[in-house]
Amino acid sequence: MLTHTADILALTTTLKMAAVTTFILLIIGTPLAWWLANMKSRFKVLFEAIVALPLVLPPTVLGFYLLLAFSPQSLPGQLWQTTTGNQLAFSFSAIVIGSVLYSLPFVVQPLQKAFEQLGDHYLEAAAMLGAGPADRFFSIVVPLTKASFITATALGFAHTVGEFGVVLMIGGNIPGETRVLSIALFDHVEAFNYSNAHLLSAGLLISSLLLLSFVYLLGGKYGRKNSNKSPKTLAKVKNKHVNS
Repeated sequence: MLTHTADILALTTTLKMAAVTTFILLIIGTPLAWWLANMKSRFKVLFEAIVALPLVLPPTVLGFYLLLAFSPQSLPGQLWQTTTGNQLAFSFSAIVIGSVLYSLPFVVQPLQKAFEQLGDHYLEAAAMLGAGPADRFFSIVVPLTKASFITATALGFAHTVGEFGVVLMIGGNIPGETRVLSIALFDHVEAFNYSNAHLLSAGLLISSLLLLSFVYLLGGKYGRKNSNKSPKTLAKVKNKHVNS
């Protein structure tokens, strides 16, 4: 029978995986969303479909091909093992990489929509005031799309916490390394330990509901603020470059 300590260890692994995955998703997803939002090519639809593929692709399909790629017999797996000295398959790094790929659309899509709705008016005005590309992005785009960044972060984190198929396929069930809450729940059900299964299920259900409620609350709050924030944000950019 699984112990209470094992579930706590699974919780720790889950939170660690979700935090690392969400951080990587924001680093990768933000420029990807910006690129897609400003892309004029006819191939934009294809790239959007590739990003959105995990939304409809069975997790076991993605997990199967990642498992093949991560094996020591494949080139990615060989390169990883040569560089780090450790096997990639059935490791914490493997479940993080799989989680990044599987949760990518939950971060990219909210940011892309926000960037597309922002328009070019304020960015062009900021450019006329002397603001460079990085300055325009962090001084104009980020403040005006703060609600979407919060949404993307929360959705990416919550989706990673609930992952099962991909993690099980490429990470297995190694306590302290790849055994996360969703796998611990499956183990409890397999062992007919329904009391612990109820505890984990209820905990995941309540935490997901609270997180989504928090996202919608902040989204509405920042959405109302941002409707009158654009002129103030542009004024800050103007003052910054006038004073410099």
